[in-house]
Amino acid sequence: MSYPSSGGAPARTAVTEAEAEALIRGICFKTGPPRRLGVEVEWLVHELRDPRLPVSPGRLAAAYAALREVPLRSALTVEPGGQLELSSPPAASLTECLTLVSADLDAVRAVLRRDGLTLAGLGHDPWQTPRRFLRQPRYDAMEAALDRTGAAGRFMMCTSASVQVCVDAGHEEPGPLGHVRRWWMAHLLGAVLVAVFANSPFSAGRPTGWRSTRQLRWAQIGAGRAGAPALDADPRGAWARHVLDAPVMCVRRDDDGPWEVPEDLSFRHWARRRSPHAPTRDDLDYHLTTLFPPVRPRGHLELRMMDAQPGEDGWTVPLAVTAALFDDPAAAETAYRAVKPLAERTRGLAAPQNPLWRDAARDGPADPELRETAAVCFAAALDALPRLGAATALVDRVAAFRDRYVARGRCPADDLLDAWRARHDGRPDGSGAPLPTTHPHGKDTPS
Repeated sequence: MSYPSSGGAPARTAVTEAEAEALIRGICFKTGPPRRLGVEVEWLVHELRDPRLPVSPGRLAAAYAALREVPLRSALTVEPGGQLELSSPPAASLTECLTLVSADLDAVRAVLRRDGLTLAGLGHDPWQTPRRFLRQPRYDAMEAALDRTGAAGRFMMCTSASVQVCVDAGHEEPGPLGHVRRWWMAHLLGAVLVAVFANSPFSAGRPTGWRSTRQLRWAQIGAGRAGAPALDADPRGAWARHVLDAPVMCVRRDDDGPWEVPEDLSFRHWARRRSPHAPTRDDLDYHLTTLFPPVRPRGHLELRMMDAQPGEDGWTVPLAVTAALFDDPAAAETAYRAVKPLAERTRGLAAPQNPLWRDAARDGPADPELRETAAVCFAAALDALPRLGAATALVDRVAAFRDRYVARGRCPADDLLDAWRARHDGRPDGSGAPLPTTHPHGKDTPS
């Protein structure tokens, strides 16, 4: 689902601080009855014969050239490290969204399989260190900016993958589907979704101590680039302040030279100083694309916190659960009441830099309160899915995930950790214990 442009006057018209704030308020929350749903599925691309082997840039380039000849309904894009992303168009129903993306994934997998490659549903590459595939000014600038807070940015750019669900912002009026409650709920339910769908416990071939290493990387990047605003009763105002005070990642150039990566320059200060030039509406639109909070308002709400899932259809479970909890009024009310007590654990700090999100990423649903909340939310989602027209097979898939993981205080990361421990030879440092080459309950990377 695309980011709305600020529109109005020409893109190169200079914008003042007050105009920028008004534009942000106007374009990032489009309220109305929830009618549309979207999903963005990211995948690591691995060698079919051995996923521990790095895929050469040449092989990736050839595969993507072949994929560009395939007619797809979803938008196919490439992430900086060569990860593949499919972004659905806005769909009128959960069934429409699932059917469309599933067909596109089947077509993509067929092309990759012919070239000896496969899609891997993991939130963080267990084996590879960050290596850039795309060499573009945007990503050169992004890498330079993120390097200032450590190595986490490179891992995020090059070795991570997710399932991102897009829901409408909601009604202007209060209530279970009101935009204020949906915004607030997304930041508490988001921690539950991090925990339940955690699927990235490894880096560099060894456990990191976190169920979701991907979420750890996002937290390490820092609040300015990858954090949420403080929650209050005015989401538009909070988000506008956050955007204006966020650091500018880069100042673009029209020629082929490297983009400037300023230090300690917020968009607010840029608008006031009007140097190196006065920022334009196009600069504001671009700045919005360089912020990566766990919930990003893009006219709709983009929930960005869930790890990529194992198996060919594992991604359908977080999509179905999220859609049910946000778009069915009864399920939304139940989820709101279930997550409300979690607010105390945030200690008033914004996501993901707060104790609730930290515990979710580290412990998953082994955390008793997160497990209990997840159980309530899954029950509500399973009750709601038939009302949303979900097929029996999808409801059964969600129920199977609930029984396998949520009811047992587990997540997909625990399967990977169990498989690793089974191969452990008893040495306390884990040396000599290779990672499994396939998810124990998925079909991502055959051994």
